[in-house]
Amino acid sequence: MVVHTLGKQNSLFNQFIAEIRDLTIQKDPLRFRRNLERVGEIFAYEISKTLDFEDQEVETPLGTAISSLPKDEIVVASILRAGLPLHNGLLSYFDKSENAFISAYRKHTEDGKFKLILNTSHLLLSMVKSLFLQILC
Repeated sequence: MVVHTLGKQNSLFNQFIAEIRDLTIQKDPLRFRRNLERVGEIFAYEISKTLDFEDQEVETPLGTAISSLPKDEIVVASILRAGLPLHNGLLSYFDKSENAFISAYRKHTEDGKFKLILNTSHLLLSMVKSLFLQILC
């Protein structure tokens, strides 16, 4: 697996991350959420570079053009609440993708530690509904 550290390259990504980290800007919920969406948009663009593409004919007003389009089926899955703005940013680029959500919470123990509990029933239900719709169509 190749790891890409986006913050090592000079881009607007660094500004959005700095604003997400900034204590003053964190107090502005709208700005904070919008920056998370922007980061999601950049993630989607970078992820798109790793997808498999295939040439397809597209009818235009001037004739037929060949466009290289993604051939992968995409599902954007997020942990509910904290991941929603990032999820929306990804969806703004992967607008034909399916959605899945996972709920999670911390279960604290007496020693001060916690376990992360994931509830994937929403994800499974979404996958079942999607499969059912594909069978019907």
